[in-house]
Parts: sequence; C-alpha cells; structure tokens
Amino acid sequence: MQPKLAEKVWGNNHVPVYLVESRIEKLDLQTPIPLHYNQFVQAYIDVYTIKRPEHLAGILSRSQLYFPLFEEYLDKYELPLELKYLAVIESALEPQAKSTSGAYGLWQFLYQASRMFDLRITSYIDERADPVKSTDAACRYLKYLYDNFNDWLLAIAAYNGGIGAVKEAIEKSGGETDYWKLRPYLPEQVRGYVPAFVAINYAMQYHHAYNIYPAPTQYRYEELLTTSVPGGISFEQISRLTGISVNLLRFLNPVYKMDYIPVQQGPVRIVIPEDKIEVFHQQLPFFQTEEHPAEDNMQAYGDTTGRQKSTHIVNHGEFFHAIAMQYECRIEDIMIWNNLEEKHLYAGQELIVWEPVDKKNDPGIHCVDSEIESQWFKADIKGRLSEDEVPR
Repeated sequence: MQPKLAEKVWGNNHVPVYLVESRIEKLDLQTPIPLHYNQFVQAYIDVYTIKRPEHLAGILSRSQLYFPLFEEYLDKYELPLELKYLAVIESALEPQAKSTSGAYGLWQFLYQASRMFDLRITSYIDERADPVKSTDAACRYLKYLYDNFNDWLLAIAAYNGGIGAVKEAIEKSGGETDYWKLRPYLPEQVRGYVPAFVAINYAMQYHHAYNIYPAPTQYRYEELLTTSVPGGISFEQISRLTGISVNLLRFLNPVYKMDYIPVQQGPVRIVIPEDKIEVFHQQLPFFQTEEHPAEDNMQAYGDTTGRQKSTHIVNHGEFFHAIAMQYECRIEDIMIWNNLEEKHLYAGQELIVWEPVDKKNDPGIHCVDSEIESQWFKADIKGRLSEDEVPR
C-alpha cells in the first residue's frame, strides 16, 4: 500500500502531477515490479528532469550502448527487464564509476563481493568493469535476492543495503513486508533507493516530455563487434596498427586498467567498432607480444596538460605534501605554478593549483558512498521532503 498523502502538489515543473501519476500507472502495468507514485518519487523525478537534465541526457546516450546487453542477460535469467534501471542509479552507466566505499563498475560491486561472482581482479584487469561479466553477476545476485524475499521492491532495497538490513527492518517492524510500510524502518541511506528506481523508470521513458534528449552517441550496441586478440598487447600498439584511437579502445574495453591486455592462456576478448573489424584482422598477424605495459613518461614539472586551473587557500598547519596529494600533483608542480622559490606556506595563503579535469567536472551520482546520495543530489531534494525523509 502507498502512504496516504493529503495534497498532490509535489511537482516542480510544467508537467501536471496527475499526468505524472497517470504515466507511472501505465508503466506499472508493463512490469511485475510495483511502480507507484508519491512525493518521494517526485523528488527524484525533479532532480533528473529539472535539476540535472544534462546528466539525464548523458545517461540516455550511454543507455544505447548498454541497455541491449542488460536486456539480453535479464531475459536469460528470466528477470524483469526494468531492472536495467538499477545500473543507472548505481553508476549512471559509467563502467569505471567508483564510489568512496570502493564499489566499482556499472553495477557497483565491492572488492570482496566480486569473489562471490567470480569477477577477477588483478593489477591489470578488473572484471567489475566488464559490462558482460558484471551484468551476468548482477543478474545472478538479483535472482538470489528475489528468491530471499519473493518481492521485487524488497529485493531492490536489498541490492542497495544488503539482505541483512532489509531482514532487520522487517524484524523491527513486527514482520511488515509491504515496502512502503517497511520503509521507515530501513537504514536512512537505503530509503531513497526504491523511490529513485521508480523515478528513473519514469524519466527514461518520458524524458521527451521535459525536452531532454540523448547526448550525441559515438557508437550504439549494434555497431560494435567482439573479437579476440592474443594476450600481451597494449592499446597503443593496437591503435598504431589499426587506427582505432586509444581513447575509444579504453571506452569500449574498460575492464583493462592500464591500457594493456596482459599475457594470458588463450585468446582474449576485445570489443571494437564493426567498421574496423576488417583492418583489425588484417593487422592481427603483425601484433607483437609485450610482456609488460610501457612505462608512462613522467610529465615535466609544471605541466598542466589534462588539468584545469583552480585555487587553494592554505589552512593552518597544512603542508605541501597534503596539498599535492589532494590535487594529484607534485610539490615541484605547485612551486612552479606559484613561482615559489622556498617551501614555505602560511595560513590564508592563496595558491594556484591545476587539478585533473575529470576530478573537477564529474561530481555525478555514481561517485559517492551510497551511489545515489551525492551532495548535490541531496541538496536538490532537500526541502522537497520532510527533514527525516531526506536520504543521507
């Protein structure tokens, strides 16, 4: 049952609330996962469609690459296809998304959990970032969760908070298994997960109603092919021989951590554009085995390539090493950027720093401890709900 709510005036946009509710009712008829509308769901709809439309546009673009794969595996395991939207909440469909707790990949598996699903992690590869293997693992886990609860909303909550957290909430509530009645007994960081799931179902289906459309897509799922290559080869060598850029190889093969396919027994799977398959196989006999990845050339001191200018105010007692670590640079870089001749700092001093562009520009939902709970996401829904309902 849904919480009884006196007034339905939660929408903060030009789409009437009754229309949003009607659309979700239609979506509910298409899936065994109960999709219901309330103010908690509306808060997340507003974030995706009103506060962060550019973020949703990027997700829509990446969905053209990953959703066909997700649907294939969900169908294989006889699971509801709508579960593909969990990966949006988890990672915003970024295969190398990493939370502060260490969860990684499209489906955000922790290091220890990867062992349960035979996801291999070495210094060279991390199969949590492999779209195929991680999706297979996520499907097996979701099937296991549903078998534990026989309820999809509880299974979805458990994907975020763990089986133990949901079972403990059921015990505290006196045996309640209706998700919306159980919700107040769940840990605070888990309460926003199911509403976000319902909201992203809606936003992905009705984005056009908010004038939000997919960002330009470099490749769609059907424009890619999987082939094999001997182990012990760098992306740089593949790029040099085939003309496929290192950035594209990296994007299509996020499982490899160092732009290098390590030496292994037997051929290794690699994803490339379909229009490059002929030249790839023409050049394959010329690939030469590399036992180790090439060492990166150390950047010259003061080099700002791949960085964006910012400022840092020195705190009392702060020292050079701490600042250098914060901005992923070296003490010598800071000294050159600020024309410093001595390693002397004082409180209140303003320093020019150049921080990595990715770090500065990617505060997304997927890069935080509880996946959907970034600071800006919380700030955008705060005030839309009562204080005790805002996920933390």
